[in-house]
Amino acid sequence: MYYLQRLLLLSLTLLLTQCTTVGGESISEDVVERRQAIKEMRQDVLDQLYDVKPDVKAQIESATGYAVFSNANLNLLFASFGGGTGIVHDNKSDKDTYMNMGEIGFGFGAGIKDFRAVFVFHNKKALRRFIDKGWTFGGQADAAAIASDLGGAAVSGEAVVDNVTVYQITKSGLVLQAMVKGTRYWKNAELN
Repeated sequence: MYYLQRLLLLSLTLLLTQCTTVGGESISEDVVERRQAIKEMRQDVLDQLYDVKPDVKAQIESATGYAVFSNANLNLLFASFGGGTGIVHDNKSDKDTYMNMGEIGFGFGAGIKDFRAVFVFHNKKALRRFIDKGWTFGGQADAAAIASDLGGAAVSGEAVVDNVTVYQITKSGLVLQAMVKGTRYWKNAELN
């Protein structure tokens, strides 16, 4: 009987440690850890961006919202493939939306680029459109060369399109590309 009680208590303890309850919903420990990793990535990327462009901090704080994505991109001669994760923050509601991204491109390119993207949404319509539809398509031509052992990050571009300012920060890698890319952003059903 004593061993049965201990086994039952141990089983109950394991079950409770595997799940966290928030607002009546059960969230697995894996989801909590993945959310936390994405939030830490967001803060690291914002810190890097603020070091390079300190004025962006005030822009983000006064904006409707912002998004931060981490992306790895592989360019092989005439094709480019990439994917990553990110988080969108609505400054007005203080709500986070976890998202994924994937991209494919065609053109000339060679190398690997590990970069971060920060989107600053200047109005509610731009923020909602990004969360709900998430598509972008456009041409890209860039040359980035930064070695991770040299330290630091480089802001390789800033663009303003349709009430959204986009900053791209190269983390490491070497790339030379002239691509036409389609990038898709979508809500991560597992993390939201």
